[in-house]
Amino acid sequence: SKGVQFLFKKNKIDQISGHGKLKKGGKVEVTDAAGKKTEYEAKHILLATGGRSRELPSMPIDGKKIIGYRQAMVLQQQPKKLLVVGSGAIGVEFAYFYNAIGTEVTIVEFLPRIVPVEDEEVSKALEKSFKKSGMTIHVNSEVTKVDTSGKGCVATVKTPTGEIKIEADVVLSAVGVATNLENIGLEEVGVKTDKGRVIVDDYYKTNVPGVYAIGDIVKGPALAHVASAEGIICVEKIAGQNPEPLNYNNIPGCTYCSPEIASVGFTEEAAKKAGYQIKVGKFPFTASGKAKAAGASDGFVKVIFDAKYGEFLGAHMIGANVTEMIAEVVAARKLETTGHEIIKSVHPH
Repeated sequence: SKGVQFLFKKNKIDQISGHGKLKKGGKVEVTDAAGKKTEYEAKHILLATGGRSRELPSMPIDGKKIIGYRQAMVLQQQPKKLLVVGSGAIGVEFAYFYNAIGTEVTIVEFLPRIVPVEDEEVSKALEKSFKKSGMTIHVNSEVTKVDTSGKGCVATVKTPTGEIKIEADVVLSAVGVATNLENIGLEEVGVKTDKGRVIVDDYYKTNVPGVYAIGDIVKGPALAHVASAEGIICVEKIAGQNPEPLNYNNIPGCTYCSPEIASVGFTEEAAKKAGYQIKVGKFPFTASGKAKAAGASDGFVKVIFDAKYGEFLGAHMIGANVTEMIAEVVAARKLETTGHEIIKSVHPH
């Protein structure tokens, strides 16, 4: 955040600290730390209040025994046992990190497989790798309650084979992101929302003239690189330029656990559902000399093409450095490249 503050200074951007609230007539009321209220007026107001850890009624976050992702980054001491609830990017990244430093980690996932938004083969490969590194994984399972009255936590978990109790020092709730929409004046001004997200057009305009919204509080994946792209498109449009709307099907998703996961576009299942006849290519890192030499031969790259026209529909990778490799696919898809052209581009090896 210090880097962002430096960029503000360099670009002569004024920063006002406090709690902002929308007011009618293009105004924002800011309450500072001392409780003093000041009104500011602007022709264009952009909401970017972001998100926070979503809480489940069965696991209210107390910041000590039941924590969200922010507390997971700054725990005062290493837990001996950690229970991670939810296996999206946040859940598996912290599961990997704490397992790597010697914590006994258990993951509970409500859906049939971990990293459920990824291609099925990637989910299977990550589960195998995590189990090999000593983690316990329960899928199709749900935490129904957590008892924090003792020294640690005792979670009651409903699994396909019956109810079990899991003891842990700390429970990490990683069940998604909730949007920060409360107390920012949306209702007073009449900004429309749907299922906890602000409704916007392709250029992030709300239904109220002069009010815009980007990031976690609008539709689309809750990712930093998505929010940045949305902010740029929104402001370029305000400035009278002609930006292209964001293609949400060409947003790379990266999970920084080990092995890393990176994907973009359609999964095999989604491509079939969308009615494509597909061609699938798969290359295991065990067959790569460089991967072998680096001691990182776990994982694979899977590419999906439309059989009829060769359109690059998607790519799914698991292994070392795949979060860098995915950018080539994003650029190729943006340029509407076909499989044939990629094969004919000489890659170093």
